[in-house]
Amino acid sequence: MTETQASAATMSRTALRKPRIGLICDFVEENWPSMDLVADMVFERLQREHGAALDVARICPSLRRRFGRLPVIDLFHLIDHSYSQLLHDLPAGRTVVTCHDLDTFRPVLEPAREPRPRWFCAMVERTLSGFRQAAHVIAVSAATRDEIVRFGLHPPGRITVVPNGVHPSCSPVPDPAADSQLSRILPIDSQGGTEEVVWLLNVGSSMPRKRLDLLLRVFAEVRTHMPNVRLLRVGEALAADQRQLARQLGVESSLVELGGLSREVLAAAYRRADLLVHTAEAEGFGLPLIEAMACGCQVIASDLPVLREVGGTAATYCAVGDIAGWKDAIVAALLTQLNPGSRAISREKAFANAARFSWSRNAASTQQVYEEVLTRC
Repeated sequence: MTETQASAATMSRTALRKPRIGLICDFVEENWPSMDLVADMVFERLQREHGAALDVARICPSLRRRFGRLPVIDLFHLIDHSYSQLLHDLPAGRTVVTCHDLDTFRPVLEPAREPRPRWFCAMVERTLSGFRQAAHVIAVSAATRDEIVRFGLHPPGRITVVPNGVHPSCSPVPDPAADSQLSRILPIDSQGGTEEVVWLLNVGSSMPRKRLDLLLRVFAEVRTHMPNVRLLRVGEALAADQRQLARQLGVESSLVELGGLSREVLAAAYRRADLLVHTAEAEGFGLPLIEAMACGCQVIASDLPVLREVGGTAATYCAVGDIAGWKDAIVAALLTQLNPGSRAISREKAFANAARFSWSRNAASTQQVYEEVLTRC
């Protein structure tokens, strides 16, 4: 049998079976909740809703530098673009990468904005060169796609916008077990008293771009008008300088940090909160916005194109750094919620906006990307 005949025979056998898709996830040791969530939901929905057309397997790389022997896979999907250095060991023409933002590449793309040592930039260069080789890029938002195109990182015709979805736990429907667990871990003195506690919620990491310094300063200003307001933080603990700022502002005792929560208890926190406050100065998507809205929680967020893309008309937006503007918007929103009619309208707008984002639609669009790439192979 000639080489051409052997190749044709292989293609014929492949056509008779479902394509094998390898979802490459983050290291378990990475413990990055948002990336783990995306991997879990894409895998679960592809298996459940597209299992008749695809054979999907999860691949979690070890901490070794190289993959070693790869399984027999028709197409690889790298869930996290920050692992794009792996494309140097993968068949790039059969690898899709999901890009969540360009933070990983900033030290090379914008060195003045993100100055790093030469050795660090060399690692970023390798990751970025792998990213450029991908057969196709899935961008989680139009804003992220536009940045990829602006920096010339990938051909526009091989970038598809596939938004994230809302986790099934995010619902206005009470979950007695999760709601009870949240109540048990909240401070006792925050659950009653002569004046009802009002909760502001912030969800995410404590990295600089999340602007928790702004959050704390705004919170301090709000408390001068509404002393019964508390701030609930879910996610990575405050950094040392952020904690020191909280002490300087006199709000540390009014701040409750719960760390990472299960999806169900996080949904309970969204339901319990009066307002989600998202102060980031840069985002690739803004998942907490739609999760909060799906639970009926009103949202105030930074006025960024990507957050307007995700939050739509259901959120209120404030300029990053405008402390007085944030304070006024938060106080106005909390006072408006005292009117049952206004609160009901806000909740309906939130539900309608969150309904635009679905992991089922994400999986369907992702399968279409797979088909396009496999057709080109």
